[in-house]
Amino acid sequence: QVQLVESGGGLVQAGGSLRLSCAVSGAPFSVYTIGWYRQAPGKQRDVVAFIRTDGSTIYTDSVKGRFTISRDNAKNAVYLQMNGLKPEDTAVYSCNRLPNWSNWGQGTQVTVSS
Repeated sequence: QVQLVESGGGLVQAGGSLRLSCAVSGAPFSVYTIGWYRQAPGKQRDVVAFIRTDGSTIYTDSVKGRFTISRDNAKNAVYLQMNGLKPEDTAVYSCNRLPNWSNWGQGTQVTVSS
């Protein structure tokens, strides 16, 4: 069964930066499109960015130019560099493939203060 472990979240002031990491095990990581999702309180979980097997990337409009997704197939890991953070970026961030596996990791909390 696939296991997903996210880390790197925290509390940061608006305009600050964080780098999230996600370690994936139990699945052939390199063959999947992998994404970062986020869920704010009271809202549904949405895809923030994803990276295909060829390294191409897609971002939701609200994070374009501020977030960068990357992957390291040798380490079965995906990363999300977040710059210029805004209070509206506050959420629990999780990684998963697209379409998602049924199980999720614990996620990592990102809180941006104004």
